[in-house]
Amino acid sequence: MAVIHVLDDYYLAITLLITIAYQLFFFSIAFSLKFDKLTGKLHTLTISRTPIDPGNLDFAGGTNFIVLAIITLALSGHNHARQIVVSLFIMLWGARLSGFLLFRIIKTGKDDRFDDKRDNFFKFLGFWVFQMLWVWIVSLPVTVLNSPAVTQYPQPAFGTGRDIAGVILYAIGFIMESVSDIQKYRFKVQQSDKGAVCDKGFFSWTRHPNYFGEIIIQFAIFMIAVSPAADGYVRGQAYKALYSTILGAIFLTVLLMFVSGLTLQERPGAKKRYEKGNHWEEYASWLHRTSILIPFPPQLYAPLPTIIKRTVFLEFPIYVFDPAKHASDVKRSREAEEGATAEPSAA
Repeated sequence: MAVIHVLDDYYLAITLLITIAYQLFFFSIAFSLKFDKLTGKLHTLTISRTPIDPGNLDFAGGTNFIVLAIITLALSGHNHARQIVVSLFIMLWGARLSGFLLFRIIKTGKDDRFDDKRDNFFKFLGFWVFQMLWVWIVSLPVTVLNSPAVTQYPQPAFGTGRDIAGVILYAIGFIMESVSDIQKYRFKVQQSDKGAVCDKGFFSWTRHPNYFGEIIIQFAIFMIAVSPAADGYVRGQAYKALYSTILGAIFLTVLLMFVSGLTLQERPGAKKRYEKGNHWEEYASWLHRTSILIPFPPQLYAPLPTIIKRTVFLEFPIYVFDPAKHASDVKRSREAEEGATAEPSAA
């Protein structure tokens, strides 16, 4: 098959334009179709009369990865095993992610992350613009590997040590992300007490197994995609371009650790439980014995020095909730009053 050149030799422009158009299409639906005026919630899609909230943002993101992989692989005009494997890996990941999120929202009937933003055009658009960047940047290893700038060179046979390591890492990450999502969902469905702490399965070894799995999936894809450059087959600007695609895995890691993942769940989640008295003692015990991201046996993690947890295991101070520093003044005052009341009784 003939290679098709579109706008540039790395398919960067065409994939960016496709991503922008794809996300704006879903945004226009999500913002325009406000079916439920009584509750004030935005319902953008109906399947079997089940309202779907703006979780189609997640659905649009996952399927966008599939679209880019299929288009760049088709345009490349080549069918090297490495291209096919890497393209299939990101398509499989995107399909699982979007499928699970769509299933979860169909079951729950809503996504409350956008309650304060769905009626504000620019705030709501901001989520979709950020998702455009997420899809386009994380797709870079697949996009560049499939591009004419790389495929013009001879390709190493698939099966190098780097390829095998990448496949193993991908399998580990995919299993962790998939199984942990199912474990968390089943735990919530089966628990009558919605505030119960999920410390089962992978969640007994890491507080965010799905994030850890997602991160190593992207590094695994990069490891396989960079092989033509690492093994000396690709030279010049294409060599630099392949190595620079590690930006996708780094971007996702930074996103999950410092933007939309851990920072929005760790300290805020602990503060909410503490101030509401929602299984706080049980939750605090789970925090103490469970690694924040890197899976590790709880029996070994719990007694580790704080400095090791804060450095080696990445539990940075920005994630830590200290009731003395971060609890609301009302909560602290109430506890002080309760302590003062208890002292005469004890006497």
